[in-house]
Amino acid sequence: MTVKTNELTAELFLQLYTSVGWEPPGIEQVQKALENTIATFTAYDNDTAVGMVRLIGDGGMSFYIKDFAVVPEYQSKGVGTLLLNVLEKYIKEHIKSAWAVSLELISSKEAVGFYQKHGFEERPCDWDGPGMFKIIRMEQCEI
Repeated sequence: MTVKTNELTAELFLQLYTSVGWEPPGIEQVQKALENTIATFTAYDNDTAVGMVRLIGDGGMSFYIKDFAVVPEYQSKGVGTLLLNVLEKYIKEHIKSAWAVSLELISSKEAVGFYQKHGFEERPCDWDGPGMFKIIRMEQCEI
């Protein structure tokens, strides 16, 4: 198993994204997202892409794990752990030695245990409120 950094194309993104049952955005939206991504990590079994994750954020204080997908046949086989390890190594290589940064995500219910195993804390916790999100959609306007 190998991981390639910053080689994820919009087409491959959509292939991996839909492999886990997620409703895909349009290719133009994916291309824009990839342009504004800090780094992408794609796991391969020989020449077959089997997982991906995007890293977004400000590069100084906050990083965010987005679109973490592993093809169902490869789940629970170490692909997610490999991707997460490479992502964390990338962050450590790109921040100053005295810095502490926040690595955040929104987990599916099924993946909470995976993230806890890797040191993530659920929110709310004793010292912080819940993680939250809001979807913003453009309404179709008739002219």
